[in-house]
Amino acid sequence: MVAGMKAYRAAIFDLDGTLLNTLEDLADSGNELLAAYGKPPHSVQEYRYLVGNGWRKLIERILPDASPKQIDEALVLYKAIYDKCLTGKTKPYDGIPEMISALQAKGVRLAVCTNKHISAAEVLLQKYFPAGVFDAVEGDCSGIPRKPDPTHVNILLEKLDVLPEETVYLGDSGVDMQTATNARVLPVGALWGFRDKDELLENGAKILLSNPMELLDQVDFPNNK
Repeated sequence: MVAGMKAYRAAIFDLDGTLLNTLEDLADSGNELLAAYGKPPHSVQEYRYLVGNGWRKLIERILPDASPKQIDEALVLYKAIYDKCLTGKTKPYDGIPEMISALQAKGVRLAVCTNKHISAAEVLLQKYFPAGVFDAVEGDCSGIPRKPDPTHVNILLEKLDVLPEETVYLGDSGVDMQTATNARVLPVGALWGFRDKDELLENGAKILLSNPMELLDQVDFPNNK
């Protein structure tokens, strides 16, 4: 149990690889884009290390020889492809709905911080979670740097009206752990996601979870209402 001066009042979650298993839809979309450019596909497992830094970085990784203009064009096509694949195979990880319900019962403020474009993130959250579950959502949008920059988390802290030391950040990648460290919130690593234990620890994870419900055992949240 992580203890401190106060119980943790808020939990911020990454989306892909943490709340939702989106990997197959991301891989299908990326491979459809590659086919359009006459390129061979990547395996689903390879996409674990291609995604996580926003759509543009994904395109740069799967089309490494493309010019900036070609990346711009490919990004437009990828967005159109992913829009139709968005919810094809995606689903919440086992234990996520139960964890969210348990945190709600304790009065914990909940938010999402993702490098996925905000429009896609909102569609996914509306489909897979009840309305009003999350008090705030931050995703990739113009003018705000992506994770691991802490700006999106800092915006969420203000919206939630909580301090960094009262806040947990749960994510599945080194980028997420760096983000949490940069924002001075508690970095918690999800072992069920896209990346591995070593990456999480090397990038600052203070707690590792094998399943979502362990969060309530490992972190001191307020008592039930």
